[in-house]
Amino acid sequence: MNEPNARPLDGFRIIEVGQLLAGPYVGSILGYFGAEVIKVESPGDGDPIRKWRVLDDSGTSWWWHSLGRNKKCITANLRNEQGQAIVRQLIDKADAVVENFRPGRMEKWGLGPDAFKTSNPGLIYARISGYGQDGPYASRPGFASVCEGVGGLRYVNGFPDGPPVRPNLSLGDTLAGLHTAFGIVMALVGRMKDPDGAGQIIDTALYEAVFNMLEGVVPEFDGGGVVREPSGSTLTGIVPTNTYRCTDGKFIIIGANGDSIFKRLCDKMDRSDMGEDPRFADNAGRVEHEPEIDVAITKWTCSLDSVTALSLLEEARVPSGPIYNVADMLADDHFKARGLFEEVEVNGKPLKIPGMVPKFSKTPGRTDWPGPAVGAFNDEILGELLGISAEDQAKLKDDGII
Repeated sequence: MNEPNARPLDGFRIIEVGQLLAGPYVGSILGYFGAEVIKVESPGDGDPIRKWRVLDDSGTSWWWHSLGRNKKCITANLRNEQGQAIVRQLIDKADAVVENFRPGRMEKWGLGPDAFKTSNPGLIYARISGYGQDGPYASRPGFASVCEGVGGLRYVNGFPDGPPVRPNLSLGDTLAGLHTAFGIVMALVGRMKDPDGAGQIIDTALYEAVFNMLEGVVPEFDGGGVVREPSGSTLTGIVPTNTYRCTDGKFIIIGANGDSIFKRLCDKMDRSDMGEDPRFADNAGRVEHEPEIDVAITKWTCSLDSVTALSLLEEARVPSGPIYNVADMLADDHFKARGLFEEVEVNGKPLKIPGMVPKFSKTPGRTDWPGPAVGAFNDEILGELLGISAEDQAKLKDDGII
Protein backbone atom coordinates (compact mmCIF):
# COMPACT_ATOMS: atom_id res chain seq x y z
CA MET A 1 0.00 0.00 0.00
CA ASN A 2 1.30 3.45 -0.91
CA GLU A 3 1.94 5.82 1.96
CA PRO A 4 -0.30 8.92 1.95
CA ASN A 5 1.30 12.09 0.67
CA ALA A 6 2.95 14.35 3.20
CA ARG A 7 1.04 17.51 4.08
CA PRO A 8 2.32 20.99 4.97
CA LEU A 9 1.22 20.86 8.62
CA ASP A 10 2.19 17.28 9.41
CA GLY A 11 3.63 17.07 12.93
CA PHE A 12 1.83 20.07 14.39
CA ARG A 13 -0.75 19.54 17.12
CA ILE A 14 -3.71 21.91 17.50
CA ILE A 15 -6.21 21.91 20.35
CA GLU A 16 -9.62 23.19 19.27
CA VAL A 17 -11.60 24.54 22.20
CA GLY A 18 -14.79 26.17 21.04
CA GLN A 19 -17.96 25.44 19.17
CA LEU A 20 -20.21 26.25 16.26
CA LEU A 21 -18.42 27.78 13.31
CA ALA A 22 -15.52 30.24 13.60
CA GLY A 23 -13.19 28.19 15.81
CA PRO A 24 -14.15 24.80 14.35
CA TYR A 25 -13.58 26.11 10.82
CA VAL A 26 -9.99 26.88 11.79
CA GLY A 27 -9.56 23.28 12.92
CA SER A 28 -11.06 21.98 9.68
CA ILE A 29 -8.56 23.93 7.58
CA LEU A 30 -5.52 23.01 9.64
CA GLY A 31 -6.53 19.35 9.93
CA TYR A 32 -7.12 19.07 6.18
CA PHE A 33 -3.55 20.17 5.58
CA GLY A 34 -2.02 17.76 8.05
CA ALA A 35 -2.22 19.09 11.59
CA GLU A 36 -3.36 16.76 14.36
CA VAL A 37 -6.48 18.55 15.54
CA ILE A 38 -7.86 17.50 18.91
CA LYS A 39 -11.36 18.91 19.37
CA VAL A 40 -12.61 19.29 22.93
CA GLU A 41 -16.40 19.05 23.33
CA SER A 42 -18.80 18.97 26.24
CA PRO A 43 -19.87 15.49 27.35
CA GLY A 44 -23.24 14.44 25.98
CA ASP A 45 -24.33 16.12 22.76
CA GLY A 46 -21.00 17.85 22.05
CA ASP A 47 -20.76 20.82 19.72
CA PRO A 48 -24.26 22.26 19.05
CA ILE A 49 -23.49 22.38 15.33
CA ARG A 50 -23.88 18.60 15.30
CA LYS A 51 -27.64 19.24 15.52
CA TRP A 52 -27.93 22.30 13.25
CA ARG A 53 -29.76 22.57 9.95
CA VAL A 54 -30.44 19.43 7.86
CA LEU A 55 -29.92 16.16 9.77
CA ASP A 56 -29.10 12.63 8.61
CA ASP A 57 -30.96 9.51 9.73
CA SER A 58 -28.96 9.37 12.96
CA GLY A 59 -29.97 12.93 13.88
CA THR A 60 -26.56 14.36 13.08
CA SER A 61 -26.05 17.44 10.93
CA TRP A 62 -24.83 16.66 7.42
CA TRP A 63 -22.69 19.77 7.83
CA TRP A 64 -20.86 18.19 10.78
CA HIS A 65 -19.49 15.40 8.60
CA SER A 66 -17.64 18.11 6.63
CA LEU A 67 -16.81 20.60 9.38
CA GLY A 68 -15.60 17.89 11.77
CA ARG A 69 -13.40 16.08 9.25
CA ASN A 70 -9.97 14.84 10.35
CA LYS A 71 -10.58 15.85 13.96
CA LYS A 72 -9.89 13.69 16.99
CA CYS A 73 -12.93 14.44 19.11
CA ILE A 74 -12.71 14.07 22.86
CA THR A 75 -14.91 15.22 25.71
CA ALA A 76 -14.10 17.25 28.82
CA ASN A 77 -16.37 19.26 31.09
CA LEU A 78 -14.72 22.68 31.14
CA ARG A 79 -16.94 23.81 34.00
CA ASN A 80 -15.33 21.24 36.25
CA GLU A 81 -11.77 21.41 37.66
CA GLN A 82 -10.98 17.88 36.53
CA GLY A 83 -12.12 18.68 33.01
CA GLN A 84 -10.05 21.84 33.04
CA ALA A 85 -7.03 19.84 34.21
CA ILE A 86 -7.40 17.47 31.25
CA VAL A 87 -7.49 20.34 28.76
CA ARG A 88 -4.55 22.02 30.49
CA GLN A 89 -2.48 18.88 29.97
CA LEU A 90 -3.47 18.75 26.32
CA ILE A 91 -2.56 22.38 25.69
CA ASP A 92 0.81 21.83 27.36
CA LYS A 93 1.51 19.21 24.67
CA ALA A 94 0.29 21.35 21.76
CA ASP A 95 1.75 23.76 19.24
CA ALA A 96 -1.38 25.89 19.17
CA VAL A 97 -4.80 26.25 20.71
CA VAL A 98 -7.81 27.94 19.14
CA GLU A 99 -10.81 29.12 21.16
CA ASN A 100 -13.85 31.21 20.33
CA PHE A 101 -15.51 31.87 23.66
CA ARG A 102 -16.46 35.29 24.96
CA PRO A 103 -13.38 37.18 26.24
CA GLY A 104 -12.50 36.17 29.79
CA ARG A 105 -14.17 32.75 29.71
CA MET A 106 -10.93 30.80 29.25
CA GLU A 107 -9.30 32.81 32.06
CA LYS A 108 -12.24 31.95 34.29
CA TRP A 109 -11.48 28.28 33.70
CA GLY A 110 -7.76 28.77 34.38
CA LEU A 111 -6.96 28.16 30.72
CA GLY A 112 -6.03 31.65 29.51
CA PRO A 113 -2.70 32.39 27.79
CA ASP A 114 -0.93 33.31 31.05
CA ALA A 115 -1.51 29.80 32.39
CA PHE A 116 0.94 28.39 29.81
CA LYS A 117 3.74 30.96 29.76
CA THR A 118 6.01 28.71 31.81
CA SER A 119 4.71 25.23 30.98
CA ASN A 120 4.50 25.79 27.19
CA PRO A 121 6.32 29.02 26.23
CA GLY A 122 6.15 28.16 22.51
CA LEU A 123 2.36 27.94 22.53
CA ILE A 124 0.46 29.87 19.87
CA TYR A 125 -2.80 30.93 21.45
CA ALA A 126 -5.45 31.89 18.88
CA ARG A 127 -8.56 33.67 20.12
CA ILE A 128 -11.70 34.46 18.13
CA SER A 129 -14.46 36.72 19.42
CA GLY A 130 -17.00 39.15 18.06
CA TYR A 131 -15.15 42.37 18.88
CA GLY A 132 -11.67 41.34 20.05
CA GLN A 133 -10.13 40.80 23.46
CA ASP A 134 -10.10 44.50 24.43
CA GLY A 135 -11.84 47.76 23.61
CA PRO A 136 -15.27 49.11 24.61
CA TYR A 137 -17.20 46.35 22.79
CA ALA A 138 -15.11 43.37 23.94
CA SER A 139 -17.76 42.00 26.31
CA ARG A 140 -20.61 42.13 23.79
CA PRO A 141 -21.98 38.87 22.37
CA GLY A 142 -20.31 38.44 18.98
CA PHE A 143 -22.68 36.78 16.53
CA ALA A 144 -21.66 36.85 12.87
CA SER A 145 -24.98 38.38 11.82
CA VAL A 146 -24.37 41.46 13.98
CA CYS A 147 -20.64 41.69 13.34
CA GLU A 148 -21.20 41.68 9.58
CA GLY A 149 -23.23 44.84 10.08
CA VAL A 150 -20.71 46.56 12.34
CA GLY A 151 -17.84 45.52 10.06
CA GLY A 152 -19.40 47.23 7.03
CA LEU A 153 -20.34 44.24 4.86
CA ARG A 154 -24.09 44.53 5.25
CA TYR A 155 -24.16 48.24 4.39
CA VAL A 156 -22.83 47.76 0.85
CA ASN A 157 -24.80 44.56 0.22
CA GLY A 158 -28.26 45.12 -1.22
CA PHE A 159 -30.18 47.46 -3.48
CA PRO A 160 -30.27 51.23 -2.93
CA ASP A 161 -34.03 51.28 -2.34
CA GLY A 162 -34.20 48.28 0.00
CA PRO A 163 -32.88 46.96 3.31
CA PRO A 164 -29.36 45.55 3.63
CA VAL A 165 -29.19 41.95 2.41
CA ARG A 166 -27.52 38.99 4.08
CA PRO A 167 -26.02 36.21 1.97
CA ASN A 168 -27.49 32.92 3.21
CA LEU A 169 -24.18 32.02 4.85
CA SER A 170 -22.32 32.92 8.07
CA LEU A 171 -19.60 34.86 6.27
CA GLY A 172 -18.42 36.65 9.41
CA ASP A 173 -17.60 33.34 11.09
CA THR A 174 -15.95 31.85 8.04
CA LEU A 175 -13.86 34.93 7.34
CA ALA A 176 -12.72 35.03 10.96
CA GLY A 177 -11.79 31.35 10.68
CA LEU A 178 -9.76 31.96 7.53
CA HIS A 179 -7.90 34.87 9.11
CA THR A 180 -7.16 32.84 12.22
CA ALA A 181 -5.91 29.79 10.33
CA PHE A 182 -3.61 32.05 8.30
CA GLY A 183 -2.50 33.73 11.54
CA ILE A 184 -1.62 30.40 13.16
CA VAL A 185 0.46 29.34 10.17
CA MET A 186 2.29 32.70 10.15
CA ALA A 187 2.89 32.38 13.88
CA LEU A 188 4.32 28.88 13.41
CA VAL A 189 6.73 30.25 10.81
CA GLY A 190 7.61 33.12 13.15
CA ARG A 191 8.27 30.70 15.98
CA MET A 192 10.66 28.68 13.82
CA LYS A 193 12.61 31.85 13.06
CA ASP A 194 12.70 32.97 16.72
CA PRO A 195 15.90 31.81 18.48
CA ASP A 196 13.85 31.35 21.66
CA GLY A 197 11.01 29.53 19.89
CA ALA A 198 8.52 31.77 21.65
CA GLY A 199 4.80 31.59 21.00
CA GLN A 200 2.35 34.45 20.86
CA ILE A 201 -1.33 35.37 21.08
CA ILE A 202 -3.49 35.82 17.97
CA ASP A 203 -6.55 38.02 18.47
CA THR A 204 -9.18 37.75 15.71
CA ALA A 205 -12.45 39.68 15.85
CA LEU A 206 -15.33 38.75 13.58
CA TYR A 207 -16.16 42.37 12.74
CA GLU A 208 -12.49 43.02 11.89
CA ALA A 209 -12.29 40.00 9.60
CA VAL A 210 -15.28 41.46 7.73
CA PHE A 211 -13.74 44.95 7.85
CA ASN A 212 -10.61 43.53 6.22
CA MET A 213 -12.67 42.76 3.09
CA LEU A 214 -13.70 46.36 2.38
CA GLU A 215 -11.11 47.03 -0.33
CA GLY A 216 -10.96 50.80 -1.00
CA VAL A 217 -13.91 51.86 1.14
CA VAL A 218 -11.86 53.58 3.87
CA PRO A 219 -9.38 55.59 1.75
CA GLU A 220 -12.14 56.57 -0.69
CA PHE A 221 -14.04 58.11 2.20
CA ASP A 222 -11.10 59.65 4.05
CA GLY A 223 -9.43 60.99 0.92
CA GLY A 224 -12.40 61.63 -1.34
CA GLY A 225 -15.31 62.00 1.06
CA VAL A 226 -17.24 59.23 -0.71
CA VAL A 227 -19.34 56.70 1.18
CA ARG A 228 -19.71 53.53 -0.89
CA GLU A 229 -23.40 52.74 -1.06
CA PRO A 230 -25.25 49.50 -1.86
CA SER A 231 -25.40 48.95 -5.60
CA GLY A 232 -27.57 45.89 -6.16
CA SER A 233 -25.93 43.46 -8.55
CA THR A 234 -23.46 46.01 -9.96
CA LEU A 235 -20.09 47.18 -8.67
CA THR A 236 -19.80 50.92 -8.13
CA GLY A 237 -17.40 52.59 -10.54
CA ILE A 238 -16.90 49.61 -12.86
CA VAL A 239 -19.13 49.22 -15.97
CA PRO A 240 -20.45 46.97 -17.28
CA THR A 241 -20.46 44.26 -14.65
CA ASN A 242 -23.93 43.08 -13.79
CA THR A 243 -26.44 40.26 -13.71
CA TYR A 244 -28.82 39.88 -16.66
CA ARG A 245 -31.96 37.79 -17.19
CA CYS A 246 -32.41 35.50 -20.20
CA THR A 247 -35.53 34.10 -21.86
CA ASP A 248 -35.40 30.86 -19.84
CA GLY A 249 -35.70 32.85 -16.62
CA LYS A 250 -32.08 32.24 -15.65
CA PHE A 251 -29.62 34.99 -14.82
CA ILE A 252 -26.11 35.26 -16.19
CA ILE A 253 -23.21 37.47 -15.14
CA ILE A 254 -21.36 39.59 -17.68
CA GLY A 255 -18.16 41.43 -16.80
CA ALA A 256 -17.15 43.46 -19.85
CA ASN A 257 -15.49 46.38 -18.08
CA GLY A 258 -12.23 46.26 -20.08
CA ASP A 259 -12.19 48.66 -23.03
CA SER A 260 -11.44 46.03 -25.70
CA ILE A 261 -13.76 43.51 -24.03
CA PHE A 262 -16.62 46.01 -24.14
CA LYS A 263 -16.10 46.46 -27.88
CA ARG A 264 -16.21 42.71 -28.42
CA LEU A 265 -19.44 42.52 -26.42
CA CYS A 266 -21.00 45.27 -28.50
CA ASP A 267 -20.00 43.53 -31.75
CA LYS A 268 -21.55 40.27 -30.53
CA MET A 269 -24.78 42.14 -29.68
CA ASP A 270 -24.80 43.72 -33.15
CA ARG A 271 -24.29 47.06 -31.46
CA SER A 272 -20.95 48.09 -32.96
CA ASP A 273 -22.28 51.64 -32.83
CA MET A 274 -21.96 51.46 -29.03
CA GLY A 275 -18.50 49.94 -29.29
CA GLU A 276 -17.33 52.88 -31.39
CA ASP A 277 -19.17 55.53 -29.38
CA PRO A 278 -16.55 57.82 -27.77
CA ARG A 279 -18.80 58.19 -24.71
CA PHE A 280 -18.16 54.53 -23.89
CA ALA A 281 -14.49 54.35 -24.88
CA ASP A 282 -13.20 54.05 -21.35
CA ASN A 283 -14.51 53.00 -17.94
CA ALA A 284 -15.06 56.57 -16.74
CA GLY A 285 -17.39 57.25 -19.66
CA ARG A 286 -19.20 53.97 -19.24
CA VAL A 287 -19.77 54.69 -15.55
CA GLU A 288 -21.36 58.00 -16.50
CA HIS A 289 -23.70 56.23 -18.93
CA GLU A 290 -24.26 53.01 -17.01
CA PRO A 291 -28.09 52.95 -17.28
CA GLU A 292 -27.99 53.25 -21.07
CA ILE A 293 -25.44 50.45 -21.37
CA ASP A 294 -27.32 48.11 -19.04
CA VAL A 295 -30.57 48.68 -20.92
CA ALA A 296 -28.87 47.64 -24.16
CA ILE A 297 -27.30 44.52 -22.67
CA THR A 298 -30.58 43.54 -20.98
CA LYS A 299 -32.44 43.88 -24.26
CA TRP A 300 -29.93 41.51 -25.87
CA THR A 301 -29.93 38.86 -23.13
CA CYS A 302 -33.74 38.95 -22.93
CA SER A 303 -33.81 37.76 -26.54
CA LEU A 304 -31.75 34.62 -25.81
CA ASP A 305 -31.80 31.64 -23.49
CA SER A 306 -28.92 31.48 -21.03
CA VAL A 307 -27.06 28.64 -22.78
CA THR A 308 -27.07 30.47 -26.12
CA ALA A 309 -26.10 33.79 -24.56
CA LEU A 310 -23.16 32.27 -22.68
CA SER A 311 -22.01 30.41 -25.79
CA LEU A 312 -21.97 33.64 -27.80
CA LEU A 313 -20.16 35.47 -25.02
CA GLU A 314 -17.54 32.72 -24.83
CA GLU A 315 -16.99 33.02 -28.59
CA ALA A 316 -16.35 36.74 -28.11
CA ARG A 317 -14.00 36.07 -25.14
CA VAL A 318 -16.23 38.15 -22.85
CA PRO A 319 -15.98 37.13 -19.17
CA SER A 320 -19.36 35.66 -18.31
CA GLY A 321 -20.98 32.78 -16.53
CA PRO A 322 -24.09 31.27 -15.00
CA ILE A 323 -25.23 31.58 -11.39
CA TYR A 324 -24.92 28.12 -9.90
CA ASN A 325 -26.76 26.47 -7.08
CA VAL A 326 -25.25 23.41 -5.37
CA ALA A 327 -26.96 20.98 -7.76
CA ASP A 328 -25.36 22.79 -10.70
CA MET A 329 -21.94 22.54 -9.06
CA LEU A 330 -22.21 18.80 -8.46
CA ALA A 331 -23.15 18.27 -12.12
CA ASP A 332 -20.36 20.44 -13.53
CA ASP A 333 -17.41 18.62 -15.11
CA HIS A 334 -14.98 21.41 -14.26
CA PHE A 335 -15.77 21.17 -10.54
CA LYS A 336 -15.20 17.42 -10.79
CA ALA A 337 -11.95 17.77 -12.73
CA ARG A 338 -10.64 20.20 -10.12
CA GLY A 339 -11.36 17.75 -7.31
CA LEU A 340 -13.79 19.99 -5.45
CA PHE A 341 -15.79 17.05 -4.09
CA GLU A 342 -14.46 14.30 -1.87
CA GLU A 343 -16.41 11.20 -0.95
CA VAL A 344 -16.55 9.85 2.60
CA GLU A 345 -18.61 7.11 4.20
CA VAL A 346 -21.28 8.03 6.74
CA ASN A 347 -23.51 5.37 8.29
CA GLY A 348 -22.36 2.93 5.63
CA LYS A 349 -23.31 5.22 2.75
CA PRO A 350 -21.21 7.51 0.52
CA LEU A 351 -21.43 11.25 1.10
CA LYS A 352 -19.86 14.04 -0.92
CA ILE A 353 -18.25 16.87 1.02
CA PRO A 354 -16.33 19.84 -0.39
CA GLY A 355 -12.61 19.61 -0.92
CA MET A 356 -10.54 22.46 0.47
CA VAL A 357 -8.25 24.87 -1.32
CA PRO A 358 -5.59 25.98 -2.08
CA LYS A 359 -4.11 23.10 -4.03
CA PHE A 360 -0.52 22.00 -3.45
CA SER A 361 1.55 20.25 -6.12
CA LYS A 362 3.65 18.24 -3.65
CA THR A 363 1.84 18.28 -0.31
CA PRO A 364 -1.92 18.39 -0.99
CA GLY A 365 -4.51 18.30 1.75
CA ARG A 366 -7.06 15.52 2.07
CA THR A 367 -9.97 14.22 4.10
CA ASP A 368 -8.97 11.16 6.14
CA TRP A 369 -12.32 10.68 7.91
CA PRO A 370 -15.60 12.59 8.28
CA GLY A 371 -16.66 14.27 11.51
CA PRO A 372 -16.56 11.53 14.18
CA ALA A 373 -18.95 10.80 17.03
CA VAL A 374 -18.76 12.69 20.33
CA GLY A 375 -15.79 11.40 22.32
CA ALA A 376 -14.71 8.97 19.59
CA PHE A 377 -11.03 9.58 20.34
CA ASN A 378 -11.19 9.62 24.14
CA ASP A 379 -9.30 6.34 24.46
CA GLU A 380 -6.51 7.40 22.11
CA ILE A 381 -5.99 10.94 23.37
CA LEU A 382 -6.76 10.53 27.07
CA GLY A 383 -5.22 7.07 27.30
CA GLU A 384 -2.24 7.13 24.96
CA LEU A 385 -1.33 10.83 24.96
CA LEU A 386 -2.18 11.76 28.56
CA GLY A 387 -1.72 8.34 30.15
CA ILE A 388 -5.13 8.20 31.86
CA SER A 389 -5.97 4.56 32.57
CA ALA A 390 -9.14 2.87 31.36
CA GLU A 391 -10.32 2.61 34.96
CA ASP A 392 -9.80 6.32 35.57
CA GLN A 393 -11.50 7.17 32.28
CA ALA A 394 -14.50 5.09 33.34
CA LYS A 395 -14.69 6.99 36.63
CA LEU A 396 -14.39 10.33 34.82
CA LYS A 397 -17.25 9.27 32.56
CA ASP A 398 -19.40 8.23 35.52
CA ASP A 399 -18.71 11.60 37.16
CA GLY A 400 -19.74 13.51 34.01
CA ILE A 401 -16.21 14.86 33.41
CA ILE A 402 -15.83 13.17 30.02
